[in-house]
Amino acid sequence: METTAGSKKALKFAYYPGCSLHATAVDYNESTLAVAEALGIDLVEVPDWSCCGSTPAHCTDELLAAALPAKNMIAAGTVADEMLVCCSACFSRLKFAQKHIEEKENIRTKLSKIMPVEQAQSIKVRHLLDVLVQDIGVEKIAELKQQDLGLKVACYYGCLLTRPPKVTELDDAEDPCFMDDLLTAAGMETVPWPYKTECCGASFSLTRTEIVLRLVADILQMAKEAEVDCISVACPLCHANLDMRQSDIKKKLGLKYDIPIFYFTQLLGMAFGLEQGKLGIGRSLVDCKELLAAKGIK
Repeated sequence: METTAGSKKALKFAYYPGCSLHATAVDYNESTLAVAEALGIDLVEVPDWSCCGSTPAHCTDELLAAALPAKNMIAAGTVADEMLVCCSACFSRLKFAQKHIEEKENIRTKLSKIMPVEQAQSIKVRHLLDVLVQDIGVEKIAELKQQDLGLKVACYYGCLLTRPPKVTELDDAEDPCFMDDLLTAAGMETVPWPYKTECCGASFSLTRTEIVLRLVADILQMAKEAEVDCISVACPLCHANLDMRQSDIKKKLGLKYDIPIFYFTQLLGMAFGLEQGKLGIGRSLVDCKELLAAKGIK
């Protein structure tokens, strides 16, 4: 983070989109960039970034699981002192890599032979939600609101974003509220519900889809019982499961939900009055246009 003359802070981050935000979650990337611009946050994409390893690497090779994130954190350090991440899986792997390099001498020694690991340790890894709450503040979010969306929202954090707390160092691990605080400040009604941090089975999306269907159905059922209009997420893997599995759940389990799934950045962007096209609205499989039209959201 850089500081301009006086007390005003100019927020600059090395932006790590990760694989998902340049592919299946391009709408998350678009809405993140649009919201960042509206808030005056300077995002500079990490040069020559590569996959962080996500969930497969740490199940395969402990050294590789640390090396892939370390390579990206070193590259991020050439841009800024802090690294901004949106994907919960990427955030988790980057934070785990730093902890393992710090605590496991064998990993640190091996990596030191091929890369300057101290540079990977020196950069601060931040999730966008944390930046918006801690650096921007809910008061600023409220000031930028241009329209009341009139939406009742279930904020879904998933299982990786705040766990384990000694690694992620974010909010309350079991009952986080920082997404709720942001959306509430932007004029939405968020609800207390018991499944905000339950797992959607992201790792089993391709290998054990029957498990994913049951887990996602439980999450959607709880959201339905909370009588929400939509669900807000902060993870591409969570979004994919909650969105695209609804049709499979209907076919195989006979349960119909049709609950629109938004990235929290899309909801903030609409509250700020940004064009829906710039926020990637409409790319999800579950239609959201009917809901937005009913609420008079432009």
